[in-house]
Amino acid sequence: MAYVITRPGCKLRVAIVGSGPAGCYAARELLAHDAAVEVEMFERLPAPWGLLRSGVAPDRPDTKQLTEVFDRVLDTDALAMHLNVAVGEHIRLPELLAHHHAVVYATGAAADRRLGIPGEWLPGSHSAAEFIGWYNGHPDYADHHFDLSGERAVVVGNGNSALDVARILTADPRRLAATDIAEHALDALRHSRIREVVVLGRRSPLQAAYTGLELLALGRQPGVDVIVDEHDLELDVIARAVLEDPGVDPVLRLKWELAVEYARRDRVPAHRRILLNFLATPVALHGRTRVTGITFARNEIGYSAGEPVARRTPHADVLDTSLVLRAVGHHGQPIPDLPFDPSVGVVPNARGRVLAKTGPMPGVYVTGWIKRGPHGDLDSHRLDARETVEQLLDDFHGDRLPQPGGGRSELLDLLTRRCPDRIDRTGWLALDAAEREAGLASGRPRVKFTALEDCLRAARRAPAGTP
Repeated sequence: MAYVITRPGCKLRVAIVGSGPAGCYAARELLAHDAAVEVEMFERLPAPWGLLRSGVAPDRPDTKQLTEVFDRVLDTDALAMHLNVAVGEHIRLPELLAHHHAVVYATGAAADRRLGIPGEWLPGSHSAAEFIGWYNGHPDYADHHFDLSGERAVVVGNGNSALDVARILTADPRRLAATDIAEHALDALRHSRIREVVVLGRRSPLQAAYTGLELLALGRQPGVDVIVDEHDLELDVIARAVLEDPGVDPVLRLKWELAVEYARRDRVPAHRRILLNFLATPVALHGRTRVTGITFARNEIGYSAGEPVARRTPHADVLDTSLVLRAVGHHGQPIPDLPFDPSVGVVPNARGRVLAKTGPMPGVYVTGWIKRGPHGDLDSHRLDARETVEQLLDDFHGDRLPQPGGGRSELLDLLTRRCPDRIDRTGWLALDAAEREAGLASGRPRVKFTALEDCLRAARRAPAGTP
């Protein structure tokens, strides 16, 4: 449904908490209607774009280019950026509602799921999210240390994040040197002794969560063999019928054909190796003072109500390793002043309207992973934002939103007192330019600043500008 903001003399003011794809799509939807909208975007980090900056692998510049699209769309006086401002700490929901008709939370799902097995807390066991944040220059993870001195790493999980991690661990550092990978990570990977990465997935290649394109990219790395055990490709009658169906999902067929191709490829002893080990469930990590090995059970595929399920068998294997990275999904975190459902890690909502025990919270909305859970691609964020904004505009036109007592100038006065290190859009553009300039000498798209002090120093070089 298309809306035009037509209430005479009333400019709709919306705060968006989070500047990743979910928040940016929500801003785009709002700004697309007409000029009678003001958006204030809040981000606790000193740089915007969320996982596009700190989650997309550095060797995926095509995906990262979406930030340039957002940069153009959001380059308007109708939107003000408030970076390095933590909602819930520097400013709370009641204060946001005092300055806006509505608040949209697009905070993602920052917590990682755990394996729940003995030894998981040993040094050398990490979440893939930490590792991804580390090599992408996320300020929260820049000081983390990962032991790359062993010859084998194990990645637990069978989604795109697991393949990203395996690819970066085995990539030629000379190729990574042409990307925006963090300097500290590039230096560590140059000295890495890892020659083999084992990716453990509890299901078969037919049920793996990664996309066909990610699996295809894995096999295109020069100097790296991708290995699949032919025993993992044995099909039962039901699975064979799925593949032989002329109407089978082409993505599923591609994933299967690639797995078969990798199983049959010739291997070069001098190459680094990625082993895609299917039908494997970790049961314990070993070591006294740090990780030295992992035990995983062998699974088989059974069926429940016609759906394939992985069932553990009595058979198990042990691998020596000094680094285990779990990539088994994300989970939303509680947000101050909002209800939260810990069982699924989302804020309870109806099509984006936040639901308290007594009903919808007036003027409070969610979009993205904190709304629906950590699944779906970038286009899912776009559609999700559209749905949430439609509910918001419907409430605005139905006069169901609270009336703010203050506007942008009053908000800026408050933020200046609470958060003197706030970075506005002008400051972000200065920081962005400084990172790009730092990358010029080495032919890189940018060199990311990972310390807050460096970000603030670069942002303050900008002339005084508008918010």
